[in-house]
Amino acid sequence: MKSKTIFLLLLSLLMANGIIAQDVTTVEATDSDISENLDLEAIASVFGEAENLEDFEKKINDPDTKISNLDLNGDGEVDYLRVVETSKGETHLVTIQAVIGKDRYQDVATIDVEKDSKGETQVQVVGDVYMYGPNYIIEPVYVHPPVIFVFFWGPRYHPWHSPYYWGYYPPYYRPWPPYPTPRYRTNVNVHINVNNSYKHTTVRRSKTSIELQNKSRRNDFGSKNPDKSYANRSKQEKNKSDVQPKRSPDKTAMPKTDDVKKSTGRKVEDDWKPQSERKDSGSKVQDRNTIETNKKTTDIKKTSTPATKPVTTPARKPSVQPSTTPKSKPAGKPKRK
Repeated sequence: MKSKTIFLLLLSLLMANGIIAQDVTTVEATDSDISENLDLEAIASVFGEAENLEDFEKKINDPDTKISNLDLNGDGEVDYLRVVETSKGETHLVTIQAVIGKDRYQDVATIDVEKDSKGETQVQVVGDVYMYGPNYIIEPVYVHPPVIFVFFWGPRYHPWHSPYYWGYYPPYYRPWPPYPTPRYRTNVNVHINVNNSYKHTTVRRSKTSIELQNKSRRNDFGSKNPDKSYANRSKQEKNKSDVQPKRSPDKTAMPKTDDVKKSTGRKVEDDWKPQSERKDSGSKVQDRNTIETNKKTTDIKKTSTPATKPVTTPARKPSVQPSTTPKSKPAGKPKRK
């Protein structure tokens, strides 16, 4: 009887330990999840809301929004993402690099910002081939002209190269542990401006950006972990677009403003120039108001004769956000990488 009691007691202890073990959750992104831990549509959305590149770097490293979930070096903390810019003529290449160790960086994505032959600004967010596979490209169309365009083309422009590196970070930055991938997807979706349009394509428009990237690309993590490249992680898919649920249909052509009007119901401002530089902007607004007023008058006449003529309200010129000056860099002279 005594031996039976001891046996039952040991069995109870084993079962209890098993239950406790099941309650322990280990948060670790698997190799196949690397590209799932930085949503490039979120990157495109945040880029359109930033004032300048310093502000953009701050937004993608904000511990409250948690735009990134990348932990490439496996230290249990999300990697800091630094922003480095190079330019040539009318082309700016914005590179996002994960800081993974002392003098060690990994390119995760680039943003091509370029003026076309018509003087319009084109933007493409390009996933690094190691991370996302070849030709994983997103073309955002913003509902409102991003203020950051004024930063690039305005008179106060100056190149941005992040002053931060391994062990030296801005005061606002507090490292956080990565989420499980499904939870990260839920979190990051909240921070994507759905009023914009994000088109996936395989055509990179800027040859100058490719030239600049080839000269400055860092692949410190990829060179030591070739087995973790997208090509080896997903041998059946060409790039991440093949397995990612798309928020918008694929197109190789630059999305038109009419596409955004149909999908969001909102007007897209496709004139990126400041109001002071726009030609006949006042007359265009006045003509549009006159047409709308005449239409309303015609509709009223169909039902009854109005007692008085409709009054045309003078059109208001849209306000223009002034260009902003980038914030000052941190005190001291950090080592430049």
